[in-house]
Amino acid sequence: MQASVTLPPDFTLLQVVPELETGGAEQTTIDVAQAVVRAGGKALVAARGGRMVARLEADGGRLVPMPVQSKNPLVMLGNAARLVDLIRKEKVTLVHARSRAPAFSALWAAHATGTPFVATYHGVYKAKSGLKRWYNAVMTRGDLVIANSDYTRDHVLAEHSLAAERIVSIPRGVDLERFDPARVTPERIEALRRAWGLPVDDPRTSFLLGGRLTRIKGHLSIVEAAASLKAKGRDDFVIIFAGDDQGRTGYREEVEAAIAAAGLNDQIKVVGHCDDMPAAYLLADVAMLPTIVPESFGRTAVEPQAMGRPVLASNHGGVTETVLPGKTGWLVKVDDAPAWAVAIAKAIDVGPEKRARMGETAAKRARQLYSAEAMCNATLAAYERVLAARAGVTG
Repeated sequence: MQASVTLPPDFTLLQVVPELETGGAEQTTIDVAQAVVRAGGKALVAARGGRMVARLEADGGRLVPMPVQSKNPLVMLGNAARLVDLIRKEKVTLVHARSRAPAFSALWAAHATGTPFVATYHGVYKAKSGLKRWYNAVMTRGDLVIANSDYTRDHVLAEHSLAAERIVSIPRGVDLERFDPARVTPERIEALRRAWGLPVDDPRTSFLLGGRLTRIKGHLSIVEAAASLKAKGRDDFVIIFAGDDQGRTGYREEVEAAIAAAGLNDQIKVVGHCDDMPAAYLLADVAMLPTIVPESFGRTAVEPQAMGRPVLASNHGGVTETVLPGKTGWLVKVDDAPAWAVAIAKAIDVGPEKRARMGETAAKRARQLYSAEAMCNATLAAYERVLAARAGVTG
């Protein structure tokens, strides 16, 4: 990924994110840090830590361990003081917050040091009270707001008294070097096949639901849909749930119990965290995103398309921008098991040739619109815009 934006001399970016475990905000943090380093700048990330720290450091970024995930007001005040010290010590040029609780500490520190502040709305935050709306609005109190999709941008404008020129939509990017079918060896695919207990030359159509094991991802709707198909005599499919339960053992046990009760142990496999999602997508014929809560962007709908796989996705949120019905996948009624049963059957019945053509269209479109390089260049350009505006005010 090559940066095409020129940063000011001695540019230092400080991103503030709760942790670097897994997820879209975390991946974007890593991507932008890498872009800053490649453009000649310095990239710092204040976070609790997590499994993605190694990649941050391999890309030339640096973790500053800090309990910024905490919502305890006293801890948040302490974080603000720590961030002030960090900003001054490292001569930070710009602060970029990616979550609400850390944003309070980061905004206070930015104001105290006169440092430009940018925040990214990575999700659609619901507000049922004035207090919650005030809490959410911390993301809009800086120099510029970045929304990760048009869907998110429209929500922010509707929720907050924000001038349209103070928010920019930058679709989340996908690492097209990592998610490149040509880079995945047959050995990597075979290793996953063995680990997941899938037979060699399995004739069944395979579906992959990649994402953390949490209720909002819609696993139970898929179990119900699969049970409906099996009751009709269909066993020509296998569904893989790949994702970490992140301590939600109760929900994982509920999903596993539902699978067992429906007699679907041969059709649905719960395989846990997967470190090789590019190979996982190539192992599958179709990707799934049956979320019951709208995804603000839906990276797990774009990554499989980049790998040449069509997608079945819930018909709401940012995925309505990234999945073209009948061309790159199918959009399905939200949390409606009968509708998902119909959609799964349709994805099977169109056959491998039709799915391959849809996958080719999906890959071409993903590479045109959703590259991490394009996202990073747009983000660095947003930084330049903020710095230029500050220079105009103070100069």
